[in-house]
This record gives sequence, structure tokens and C-alpha cells, in this order.
Amino acid sequence: MDILQQLASDYTLRTVAAGAAVLGLTSGALGSFAVLRRQSLLGDAMSHAALPGIALAFLLTGSKAPLVLVLGAALAGWLGALLVLSVTRSSRVRMDSALGLLLSVFFGFGLVLLTIIQRRPDANQAGLESYLFGQAAALLAGDVLLMTAIALVTLFLLLAAWKECKLLAFDREFGESMGLGMRKADLLLTTLLVVSIVIGLQTVGVVLMSALLITPAAAARQWTDRLSTMVVLAGVFGALSGVTGAVLSATANRLPTGPVIVLCAGAMVALSLLAAPRRGVVWQRLREFRSGRRLRMDAVLLDLYALSAQHEVPGHPHDRRVLDMMARPTGAAKRSLRFLLERGYVVRTASREWALTEAGTERARELLRSPRGGGSGS
Repeated sequence: MDILQQLASDYTLRTVAAGAAVLGLTSGALGSFAVLRRQSLLGDAMSHAALPGIALAFLLTGSKAPLVLVLGAALAGWLGALLVLSVTRSSRVRMDSALGLLLSVFFGFGLVLLTIIQRRPDANQAGLESYLFGQAAALLAGDVLLMTAIALVTLFLLLAAWKECKLLAFDREFGESMGLGMRKADLLLTTLLVVSIVIGLQTVGVVLMSALLITPAAAARQWTDRLSTMVVLAGVFGALSGVTGAVLSATANRLPTGPVIVLCAGAMVALSLLAAPRRGVVWQRLREFRSGRRLRMDAVLLDLYALSAQHEVPGHPHDRRVLDMMARPTGAAKRSLRFLLERGYVVRTASREWALTEAGTERARELLRSPRGGGSGS
């Protein structure tokens, strides 16, 4: 409740949280396509390519207005992305190699330009180094409104080209065979990624922007196999990371907002890797445990059926020590017999003797008739 009151009363925190939420929503939604296309490094390369654009925009205009710097970053990131696409199409250089070259060369060029700017007489007016790691506390309401407007246009264009972007993510060749403009869709999606990156440079900076683009999508991928659901979840995760990071950085002294936002997004990825119902490590281990228990239980049932088949009476009892010797691992029959007893497949006739029931006999026959010879029971 105190956090909600603080959000309602603190203008700076409310502005930063709103801007971070808009940024997380847009980045998560668009980052889903980068993750599915295995182009996670593309966001990193484009965010680093934006740095020389910011520096050049300041050198050419002498203005530090956010709109001017954002336009310079967008142009540089877009040109960098086009350069990567043209290199990979016209040469044998692989995508990861081209992205690595773009990232290092553009970022190095940007650092050189920042050094030149700091030597100028008006260097105290620049402050462009804040774009390296972000300065979310400097966000104003006008900045958030501009980010929101750009985000709405970006998401609208994504919805308008949804079919083409979906085919681009999963089966580009099929889209081309249908006569759809896959190259135009690729260019549009790359442009939208650039836009989502540049609007977040002031909040989380060049170095960390790619993390905010990828981590919400990586977390959402663990929860679903549907593209639409993944895009929505990634947007929600990104917005939650932004708001949570903004609040946490405000409640602790000298914690930078951008890195905290990225850490919150990373925590969501870790939680998703552990607890997602279908792909989470915890649930996978639980399914493996249940599957192993079921296999051991069916094996004991079949052992008891094989022993009973040697007698004229189908329900002839047998000592548990015999079943322990036949079980794998040796001596593991006790727990399996308890589960079989709960299901009504066996009955205890003496302190150590067990016998099949009619239901158990029928279940054993079903296992023997199944193609795999058992292991699929309930």
C-alpha cells in the first residue's frame, strides 16, 4: 500500500514508472520476434549502433533535445540494421558474424565521437554519456507522452502486418511461395525493432537496452507455444519489469533505474525457467519423477503377473522379498506395491505376501498388449 501511495504522490517516480512500463511493453512485444527468429544479437547490435547516431546528431545540430537525439539514434540503428541485412545477403558472412562486426565497429565509433564531444568548449552542455547506461530519473511527462505515441504507432503497425511477421518468424519460404512481401515485412520488423530500441535509450541506455528487448520475450516463451499469447505475455512481463525496477530503484539509495529494470526482467526469466508449467525445470523434474514411478509400478505389476502365471490359481500370493529381488533397483518393490494397493491392483494376503486382484490381472494384460509393453498407465 505504501508503494501505491508513493506512486500516486511522487511525480518523478510516477513518470519514470510510466515510461518504463511503456518501454517494457513495446520492447517485450517486438522482442518476441527477435527471439523466435534467433536474432537476439540483432537488438544488441542495433542498440550499440545508435550511439554514434546520438553523437552525430549533437555534433550537427548542437541540440540536446530528446527528439533530435532519438532521431539520430533511429537513423544510425536503422542504417546499421540495413547494413547487416545487405552483408548477409550479398556475401558468405553469417548473421552472427555481421552482427558482431556491426556492434563493435559502431560502438567504437560512438565512443570516439563522445571523446571528441567532451573536448569541445561546450562539452558541459552535452551529457551524452548518460545514454550509455540510461538516466531514467531525467524523464519528463513530455518524454513519456512521446514514448507512448511512438509505442502506439509501432504496435499498430505490428498488428497491421501480423500475418507477414508471423510467417517471417516461422516459415519465410512458405510466405515467399505465397507471393507475400517477406522482404518488406523483414524491413518493417527491423525498423520497428530499431524504434523500440531508441525510445528506451534514455531510460536504460545503449548497453542494457538489448537485455530489455530479449529477456521478457525469453521469459514468455517458457509459458506458451502460441505466438499471440507469447507477444502479450512478453509485453506484460516487460511492463512489470519496468514498473518494478523503477519502484525498487526509488526505495533504495543510489540504485540506477536502468540496471534494476534489467535485473527484474532477468528475475522473471529465472522464475519462468524454473516454474513454467510445460518447460520449467521444476515441472520437468516432477514429470520425470512421476513417469519413473509409474514405470517402476508397472514393472512390479508385470513381475507379479509373471509369477502368478506359474500357478493354476491366478491370484496366488507371493513373498515381497521375491519381488524385491526382481525389481530394479533391487529392493524397490515396497513403494510400488503401496501405490498398486491404492489403485486396487494388488491385495496383501499376509505380512509379506501380495497377490493380484482381478483389476490388477486385467491391467497387467493391458500392459502386455500395449505396443511398448507397459509404462503408459495411470
